[in-house]
Formats: sequence, structure tokens, C-alpha cells
Amino acid sequence: MSSPKLPFLEANKDGTYIRLRIQPGSSKKGISGLHGSALKIKLFAPPVEGAANKALLALLSKGLGLKKSSMRITSGERSKDKRVFIEGVSVEELERVFLERYKDIL
Repeated sequence: MSSPKLPFLEANKDGTYIRLRIQPGSSKKGISGLHGSALKIKLFAPPVEGAANKALLALLSKGLGLKKSSMRITSGERSKDKRVFIEGVSVEELERVFLERYKDIL
């Protein structure tokens, strides 16, 4: 495993972790750049009864072209700072996707 080029990615033998900073209840939705060493994501959904967490996984799934079933929030379920594990996807694969789809904001 090589060291990631993007600061919010962390390699694991079974997949990749993504460090995120979430802005729930935003007037915009999407990946909006970096927040320190985390990827910043804005969501329409409020942080109530798991709505923002569900919206987050749906946005990541669609934005990265991956199945929601391969993703899970591993820390920060009730925080703006979260860590999501994506099973079966290498850091290199995710770097390629992020740099192809989001190079303008990274």
C-alpha cells in the first residue's frame, strides 16, 4: 500500500477510510473541497434521526459510482467529523475517481 496523495484517504488492507467534515442543513449539496485534512461535504438533510448520515452515504455512493452497501460510517455518527470505510476499494482507485471527478475543488 502506497501513501495516499489525498490527505483525507487512509489505506486499509480491506478497503479505504475517508475522513469527512459534514455541513448538514446546507442550502447546497455536494463535495465542496477540503477542511484541513478532511473532505468537506454539504448536505441538505438536517442532523436529525440519522437523516444526514443516510444522505451522506447516498451522496458518496452516487458521486463515486460505488454501492452504498460497501460503505459504513465507522466513527462520528453524531458528529460533523466522520470517518467512512469503503470496503473492497483501494486508495489508488479512490484517488483516481476523486481526481477525475473533483479535480477542480481538491
